[in-house]
Amino acid sequence: MERLAVTPRADWREHVERDLGFAFHTIAGAPYWDETAYYRFTAAEVDAIEAATAELEQMALALVDRVVQTGEEAFERLHIPRTAWEAIAGSWRAQEKNLYGRFDLAYAGAGPPKLLEYNADTPTALFEAAVVQWDWLQAAWPDRDQFNSIHERLIEAWKNFDVGRRRVYFSAVKNHAEDVGTIEYLRDTAIQAGLETQRIAIEEIGWDGQAFRDLDREPIDVLFKLYPWEWLIGEEFGAHLVTGVTKVIEPAWKMVLSNKAALALLWEMAPGHPNLLPTFLEPGRIEGKVVRKPIYSREGANIQVLDLDRVVAETEGAYGAEGFVYQAHVEIPAFAGNYPVLGSWVIASQPAGIGIREDATAITRDSSRFVPHFFE
Repeated sequence: MERLAVTPRADWREHVERDLGFAFHTIAGAPYWDETAYYRFTAAEVDAIEAATAELEQMALALVDRVVQTGEEAFERLHIPRTAWEAIAGSWRAQEKNLYGRFDLAYAGAGPPKLLEYNADTPTALFEAAVVQWDWLQAAWPDRDQFNSIHERLIEAWKNFDVGRRRVYFSAVKNHAEDVGTIEYLRDTAIQAGLETQRIAIEEIGWDGQAFRDLDREPIDVLFKLYPWEWLIGEEFGAHLVTGVTKVIEPAWKMVLSNKAALALLWEMAPGHPNLLPTFLEPGRIEGKVVRKPIYSREGANIQVLDLDRVVAETEGAYGAEGFVYQAHVEIPAFAGNYPVLGSWVIASQPAGIGIREDATAITRDSSRFVPHFFE
């Protein structure tokens, strides 16, 4: 695994906007998509990442089953509201299909990849991983390969959702460029799979007492929501969403995996596993450096790195009300002052490719850059 500097394409901004529809390549005046460098892997390293991803996904699914079987005690440890327990168990027992997820891994090319967290419900950076970096590869390194079958796997996954002729609504927060770009990409893959689709903002979904409806009062029977389950069930109409009146993607059982308390339960289930870091719900269980993470948080917010109870790094944010998990610190590899985290994607629970976010610090945030890769 190497990070190598390279001259970016002269017209890349115009190209990705015009030809790919990639509108959020720059955030707050700073580059988000960064092709001044790339990461080069060996085939053996890619095999190691793929194998670790497959193993982690199977452990995650086993954890959902364990939580559903255990019931109340496990749900409470995960800080999942009681109103969602029945929906979670029902969706799991009904074997409702899931679409995608992203494991964030620490990896330097040697030793096993280590799980930092699992973005199981509303992961982003998907379009960049599936399309933009593949476009870069074809233009800049057409004789190389990339760990990336995301696009093809998404189309195939949509075909297996058994929605019939029902329209699939794709929803995110209004006027959020990255989220809208993500759902438009997912919507495009669904269209390529032969599904009827429509986009609607979360704020525009209505409830008439019996069904969710769009602005034309048409029923919303199938909903893909790029909006966290934990937010939905805390809102006014959330109680209706868990009744099953609408088929929701991701399914309700993803709530077991979409919070960081699941990292502690995974460690309990498989202590010492080479792809896991020791993680606990209680402080004081780990010797040495510890990373404190909110049970519910996003984009690297409210992270603390503790060394002998002294805060050595910290990010701001509004999360932490539900409590924290405590994870053994692992050194993120530094390449010329850049700290990459590998986002390893699963589509329909199968490994599908990676996207790399890097930052000038070891904590990946919403401002972290996306850097492409290939292997040979």
